[in-house]
Amino acid sequence: MAHSIATAVSFSPPAARRRLPGQVNNVILRRSSVSFNSQRMSFVSIRSRPSQLRFKICCSAKKETVDKVCNIVKRQLALPDGTAVTGESKFSELGADSLDTVEIVMGLEEEFNITVDETSAQDIATVQDAANLIEKLVLEKAA
Repeated sequence: MAHSIATAVSFSPPAARRRLPGQVNNVILRRSSVSFNSQRMSFVSIRSRPSQLRFKICCSAKKETVDKVCNIVKRQLALPDGTAVTGESKFSELGADSLDTVEIVMGLEEEFNITVDETSAQDIATVQDAANLIEKLVLEKAA
């Protein structure tokens, strides 16, 4: 997972801060903010703030994998033939409760001959999430 960290640097003229002649203040306001003040030079404040935006790089699973997962979900939830299940389908919107989700994961493990740990299983909310995880686990198993 890639993360971006934003940094802001601000400069203010000496008139913006009133200091006694020759006084120098170096202040650490927070772990992410440092200020250097002096009457003889301009005020410099350096601040770094963690970015609220996160970049996530992921590769979508193959269409065949998504289709297999759709079929397993339909079978496990006993959905009528006309029910549309796509990669964007959320298990909860298809009527799955926590027990159904466990049964879906067990069906996926059996079909793809993989083992899904509990933490990863809790992160699965959509058919696409399941397909992406399956492809990741299949590649790790092959390596």
